[in-house]
Amino acid sequence: MLEISIGEAARRTGLSIDTLRYYEKIKLMPPIARDSGGRRHYGERDLAQLRFIQRAQRCNFSLVEIGELLKLRRAQEPPRPQVRQLTEQKLKDIKTRLEDLERLKHELELLLNLCCGSDKGCPIIESLDSTD
Repeated sequence: MLEISIGEAARRTGLSIDTLRYYEKIKLMPPIARDSGGRRHYGERDLAQLRFIQRAQRCNFSLVEIGELLKLRRAQEPPRPQVRQLTEQKLKDIKTRLEDLERLKHELELLLNLCCGSDKGCPIIESLDSTD
């Protein structure tokens, strides 16, 4: 049975020791086994859960959403409908953000073009100063 220190768990996952402690504090991780000196010892299941959390974060799930996914992961029944709904909402949020970023990109391109075509003042600053 694998038992590794918090430092080794941090090294293997690429997470900081503070992050590992925080995940346990907010109950994203179950209580980690400790030795008589109070030092944490991580097992394979703990590392698997940390990797799950990392993959979920890369999919842009929040820690609260990841907590929900972890609960669904432990459920007796296959949680497919709930997970699908959560993922659909995440995709909708990302699409909205992409649209916002595309508008921002066009606005910044316009400002840069105004800047290149002007020899007086600074159109970028003036635009940011405007009240409309």
